[in-house]
Amino acid sequence: MLKIKRLYTFMLQTFLPLFFMTFGICLFIVLMQFLWRYIDDMVGKGIDMLVLGEMFIYAALSLVPMALPLAILLASLMTFGSLGERLELLAMKSAGISLIYIMRPLIVFICFLSVGAFFFQNNAMPVVQVKLWSLIYSMRQKSPALDIPQGVFFNGIDGYNLYVRQKDNETGLLKNLMIYDYSQGFNNAMVMVADSGRLKMSADKLFLVLTLYDGEAFQNMRNQSPSAQVKEAVPYRRETFLNKEILIEYNANFARTDESLFSSQYIGKNLSSLQSSVDSMTVKLDSIKAYNGVTIYNSSYKRSFSNAIALAPIDTLVLNFDTIYQAETPSQQAGLLGRVKSSIEGAKQENIFKGASIGEESTKLRRHIMEWHTKFTISFACLMFFFIGAPLGAIIRKGGMGIPVVLSVILFIFYYIINNIGSKMARDGVWEVWQGMWLSSAVLAALGIFLTYKAVNDSVILNADTYLNAIKNLIGKRASRKVERKEVIIFNPDYHAVYSRLGQLSQDACEYLAKQKRWLNYISFWQLGGEDTAAEKIVNEMENIVEELSNSDQILILNKLMDYPIIGGYKPLSAYLNKKLCLIIGFFLPLGIPFYLFATYRRKLLRQDIQTVQKVSEELKDIIINLKDTEHV
Repeated sequence: MLKIKRLYTFMLQTFLPLFFMTFGICLFIVLMQFLWRYIDDMVGKGIDMLVLGEMFIYAALSLVPMALPLAILLASLMTFGSLGERLELLAMKSAGISLIYIMRPLIVFICFLSVGAFFFQNNAMPVVQVKLWSLIYSMRQKSPALDIPQGVFFNGIDGYNLYVRQKDNETGLLKNLMIYDYSQGFNNAMVMVADSGRLKMSADKLFLVLTLYDGEAFQNMRNQSPSAQVKEAVPYRRETFLNKEILIEYNANFARTDESLFSSQYIGKNLSSLQSSVDSMTVKLDSIKAYNGVTIYNSSYKRSFSNAIALAPIDTLVLNFDTIYQAETPSQQAGLLGRVKSSIEGAKQENIFKGASIGEESTKLRRHIMEWHTKFTISFACLMFFFIGAPLGAIIRKGGMGIPVVLSVILFIFYYIINNIGSKMARDGVWEVWQGMWLSSAVLAALGIFLTYKAVNDSVILNADTYLNAIKNLIGKRASRKVERKEVIIFNPDYHAVYSRLGQLSQDACEYLAKQKRWLNYISFWQLGGEDTAAEKIVNEMENIVEELSNSDQILILNKLMDYPIIGGYKPLSAYLNKKLCLIIGFFLPLGIPFYLFATYRRKLLRQDIQTVQKVSEELKDIIINLKDTEHV
């Protein structure tokens, strides 16, 4: 029990520092992404640093659900990858401790972390989201800080366009000014030029005070009626001044938006509030649909005809619209068509409006349901990312910031894409909301179960040598056989019996090469299912001979045994598929031809291996005869 407690302590001491480090890094990365996204709303508006710091704190808290799963994935990958790389994981397994037992303390920790993430998402996140978005909205509404450039026109003040040729940054004096004042409309625009001037903010930051020195002003006066004699002339006013002050409305204060504007939205509600809103909106939407259905039915021709049919005699129920229309005069027909067209257009516009109102309510309802599911999916993603990262780290056995970081980024991007696809489908109403919101979780669960199963069974799914050997076998580059001399030999081989077995093996190989054709007819191949029991018999006998002769103390025999090929792929297709299924595949030519060509290529390689078996068997017979002659046997 003491050893197990030490193991638990060791695992926690290994995992927790990596987790806190990766969580800080991931949170910083997503925070920088948030900053670049909203940089235009913050820069150039003279916002106080305390307000910016408050916004960064709320942004960091709101991004915890995104950074937490990625940090768990990266930390678990690095932890178990380092344990595998340092052979500590192998030592634990050699002591009889299973991988699940090794993961147990971390599983308990991740479970508590997931529960904490749920309560954070349910209780803290609505408050954080309301404060964050109210700050962002307030920043967007704030007027930008004045920083008039020189040499270009500046239109940052509503109703004015300023041009300053030169600025004195020390004294704040603006030289060679040109101001276009169109605050009262373009028809009554005023143009002012001045030798110099100053611009400052009023004490309450509600007005700009523009002081101009030594200049002139020109203003159109279209609002004044021209004289009757000169109707084409446009009156204007010219003014020369030595000192002129202009008061411009410009609110530079930072005003916080009322948080109640966002607290009533889905982002500002917890589970109970969301459920209450969903229930009320569902009842409201159902009532709107029922009312619209009744309205459409009452305004349709069905209701009119049903009323007419109820009052009319039975013999007048059959109506021929073409006959009624043709009986009218052309002017009456035109009027009738006009009224029908107007009625259709009116019904169309009314239905479009009703559909838009229903669509808006449905979208609002779906967003509330999506937020309800998000409270659970984040916690589930944290748990599943651990069951992906820990087994994957145990399989790849690579620690550090190299391969684990690459794999973590790839897996998280994969999860992010699937999650966005599901969210979009749920938001647009293409799928049910629970299907879209739990799509990524279902994929993560399947991947986590698969990787955990493979890691517990010491799978080599990510071992590069496994895939290289498979490719080599596929293209014909077989792995070489290795036979080493044993230091202690318990049983010497019976060379006399082996000699006769080698002869029989060589004869079987000759008969196989004589009977088996290099090319097999396509129809015959699928009818037989690719059966080849003779090759299996030869391979089994060859392996038995190699196993017995490997006990020999003769170097020549051991070296010659290494010339035997390692034969694979001789098993027929029927060993993997049912014979009826083979016939079905062969019947569909586009599907069966690749299988047939691949089996033909493997058949060619198998014939080459059988030829090698025959050749090596004869050479071994000669070596054994020579040993008899020299009385070594």
